[in-house]
Formats: sequence, structure tokens, C-alpha cells
Amino acid sequence: MNLTYIIGTVTAIAIMIVGMMFSSSGGQFVVKPSQIMNFFDPSSILIVVGCTLMVVVASFPSKMLKEMPKHFGIMLNTKRFNPMYYIDQLVELAQVARKNGLLALEERANAQSDPFFKQAIMLIVDANDADKVRSILNNDIECMSARHDSVAGMYERASAVAPAFGMVGTLVGLINMLKNMNLSGDSGSSSIGTDMGTALITTLYGCVLAHMIFNPIASNLRTRDEEEVLCKMIIVEGIMSIQSGENPKSLREKLLTFVDQNQRGENAGGKKGKAPKEKKK
Repeated sequence: MNLTYIIGTVTAIAIMIVGMMFSSSGGQFVVKPSQIMNFFDPSSILIVVGCTLMVVVASFPSKMLKEMPKHFGIMLNTKRFNPMYYIDQLVELAQVARKNGLLALEERANAQSDPFFKQAIMLIVDANDADKVRSILNNDIECMSARHDSVAGMYERASAVAPAFGMVGTLVGLINMLKNMNLSGDSGSSSIGTDMGTALITTLYGCVLAHMIFNPIASNLRTRDEEEVLCKMIIVEGIMSIQSGENPKSLREKLLTFVDQNQRGENAGGKKGKAPKEKKK
């Protein structure tokens, strides 16, 4: 579970609520539901949230929109891609290939749950040219990363649009305030503060939606993409080395250069990396 995202988002919301209580009570912390209700306005929520979501719907294909629940699952799963698992698997494959030949890897390929890993193994089992194998696998990685970039871009688009509609809502509120203003009477001037506060609430909603909701989602999705790309790069390099007949020990040393020193230290005692957790369908 991605605890940093959950802790960060929940804490940010809590701090904002506490700040609202302080600002509404002259610097004294007093818990009053009416203070929080000062920052609640249904029309502002409708303008900011509704318009932001509809712009996203208008800007991206329905297939991508339908997969939004899946995006949250990927974002929250920090154990989905484990480089050490793939390094251990590739070293074992290298040992099998040196002992029994590349054709012996077909059974191992069929046992793989990762489609990319299975494809990579089968490409060398089928005795394809090394340049062709590398080209196919690298193209797969590039296309995958481009798809992931589009998904993260969807949330970044929402992050960019939300503050804009916050300003739109503010303008709508100000226009209504000015039209209803009656400076010749007491009723008009006495309601200016309330009307101005309502007009500004939409700007608050736009900023919160952009920087506390959508931006963290996009950042986490890009992090998951980087982790997946790293694992696939390890697979490509490992598969190419197995095809060329590289020594398993040398292969491990080469593949460990893809991970940071801390992970290498954890693996130094021969402890195998855990298999990545498959997302339930």
C-alpha cells in the first residue's frame, strides 16, 4: 500500500481544516460546525468539480476514463514492480540456459505471469536475431511508457483546469454580487462581505482539487511507470546476455547496476527478491 500518498493527502486535508478553524475564530482553536460550513458552498462545488470533470471527459477517450479505478489501484500498489525479483529470475534462467541450452527455457517462459517477460524469453527460444529481439522489446517499452504518459497527462490536465474553473466561479460570484449590490440602501452594503466570501470559495476549491488531489495522483502514476520501465530494462538486458551465453555470476553483477546500493546490500546475503504482487482482476 502506498502509505506516503494516503498519509500525505489525509494530513494535508486535516491541516487545512484546522487552519480553517483558527482563521474563523480569531486565532483561537474552537471546534464549531458553523465555522467549517463557512467554507461549504454547493454552487461552487458544482462549478469547479463538475466543469473540471466534464473537461477531462471531453479531452480524453472513454476507454481511458473507464480505467480510472485501475489507475488508483496501480498508484496505491508500491510492490507491483520488484527489480530484485527479475534479477533473480534472469540469473536462474541463465543457469538453465548454460546447462541445457536456450530451448530448455520454453517451459520457464510458459510459467511466467508477466507477459513481457514471457515474450522476451520466447523470442530467444525461437532463435531470433539479437538486434531483432532488442528492437521488439525496446519498442514495447517505449509504447507502454507513451500510454502511461497519456494517463498521467489526464490527471495533470485536470490539475491545470481546476484552478481555472475556480477563477470562473469567483467571477460568477462577483458578477452576481455586483448586480445585487444596492449602495443606496443598508441591505446591499451589509451583504458585501458574505457575497465576496462566497465568490472566493470557488478559487479555494480549484486550488485544493488541483494540488491536493490530481497532482499527487499524476506524480504517483509517473513513479509507477518509472518502476515498470526499470524492471523491463532489466529484463531486456538480462535476456540479451542470456542469448549471448554470459556467465550467470557476471550477469547478476551487471543487472545489479540497475538498482541502488541499498537494494544491492539487501540482496548481498543471497536473499531472493519477492515476486511482484499481481493486481487482482
